[in-house]
Amino acid sequence: MRSVADSARQLRAVIQDRVRNEHRLDGPRRDAPLRLPICYPSPYFVAMSSLGFQTAWRLLDQASAPAGGCAERAFLPDDPALWRRARLPLFTYESGALVGQAPAIFFSVAYELELTGLLTCLELAGVARRREERGPLDPLVVCGGPLTFSNPLPLGPFADVVVVGEAEEVLPALVEALLEAGFGREGTAARRALLLELSRRPGLWVPEVHGELLPPTARCDDALLPACSAFLTPETELRSMFLVEPERGCSRGCTYCVMRRSTNGGMRLVPPERVFALIPPDVTRVGLVGAAVTDHPQLGRLLHHVVVERGLEVSISSLRADRLNDEIVSLLARGGYRTLTVASDGASERLRTALARRTREQHLLRAAQLAAAHGLRTLKVYMMVGVPGETDEDIDELVRFTRELARIVHTVLGVAPFVAKRNTPLDGAPFCGIREVERRLERLRKGLRGTAEVRPTSARWAWVEYMLAQGGMQAGLRAQQAHEAGGSFAAWRRAFAEDNTPPKRRMLPVIHAEPPYRAAPGPPLPS
Repeated sequence: MRSVADSARQLRAVIQDRVRNEHRLDGPRRDAPLRLPICYPSPYFVAMSSLGFQTAWRLLDQASAPAGGCAERAFLPDDPALWRRARLPLFTYESGALVGQAPAIFFSVAYELELTGLLTCLELAGVARRREERGPLDPLVVCGGPLTFSNPLPLGPFADVVVVGEAEEVLPALVEALLEAGFGREGTAARRALLLELSRRPGLWVPEVHGELLPPTARCDDALLPACSAFLTPETELRSMFLVEPERGCSRGCTYCVMRRSTNGGMRLVPPERVFALIPPDVTRVGLVGAAVTDHPQLGRLLHHVVVERGLEVSISSLRADRLNDEIVSLLARGGYRTLTVASDGASERLRTALARRTREQHLLRAAQLAAAHGLRTLKVYMMVGVPGETDEDIDELVRFTRELARIVHTVLGVAPFVAKRNTPLDGAPFCGIREVERRLERLRKGLRGTAEVRPTSARWAWVEYMLAQGGMQAGLRAQQAHEAGGSFAAWRRAFAEDNTPPKRRMLPVIHAEPPYRAAPGPPLPS
């Protein structure tokens, strides 16, 4: 049996190998006396594919530099149980600094089910999970990330401060305030005074002060766009791909989507020249990231530069079937595409109309034809089941139409149960039900057996996601209860058995502040 010391050495060796294999694009690491950890509550493989996480690391690193600080990264271990057996604390990849000894710990949280990863990271760091259990010498816990665009309330029991929305302006201002105040570690009164002062700033939610009242979602100045990679690493799904966003947001009005046209001003375009200037000379793969990249009016020019002029492989985070044409698919194929991935979301034309989804059968058929014409092996179509108003007839229409696609090119359906999100017109829509979702998935599988692949995500975990997505701070406490009971689905079901009526979200009034802080008006919310 491997000893504790041998296990610890092996785990540290894995991290050292990962760091050696990375290419840091922002220059050599600074050996700073003040090290601020930014943690991702999923494993390294997932985290380093996140442009948001890399952007937050860069912002934190730059903001702390004038005070002799730097940002260092930590991640949820690949196997937390193995870390516990090896008796390893959570430490940073760059220097091995103990996360729990930092004056503040920053977390980037992408979606609801990463909440348990955050709890595990705090546990491994030796930091009390609940904010009211921390004393004046404990680090402040600061959270942000994509989850805050929808519903950050379940973070409330654990976070001292939450950056709500875009971090480009809010996070540096927050770090400046923390540095000036000494992170509130002089005593309980100083910590409370710091939190009270932060609660007055736009873009910051301080649960101890605000309760469940949320500030408007922060929006950064367009001049600060685009975000781009700070690291390249082969040990992610994206394999050393340089990520850059040619646009942010979306101009469309799909009723289920958080990043719709009412969120932070809708779609904001980045001039192609600015994108081109950021692509390093020694990369081989470029990923164009955004909610609606194919809606960029100069997409053809962007692709031509990357694929033809630079000779690089290319990837796009979101393809819209109604925007594909021969030129675009030809460039994608030349840039290394083997699978064309689009989203339909509604199972039928009727449902897509109800969801304000522009994609129609003719667009998906054209996508299949273009994929086949340019030698792509597979068409993958993302789909939702269990949307409000869906019937068996809608599922049967999806079966009939998918059979048409499969006659043109190998077709795969990626199917997810519908989960209503806050900050959308479908906020509050009920979950279809685990058994009903599974019944509809079986109807879909049976209808497409031998014709097309059906790759569904779990109906059970979609229900857990729904309870967190629609819940308040109490849902966070239920998550902790489930996590401490082992984290199985049965544990989650028991935890939520007493809490089945999610509260409605409420908003803080806009706080007017002096420059350089800006309060962007928040998107309209249902009552």
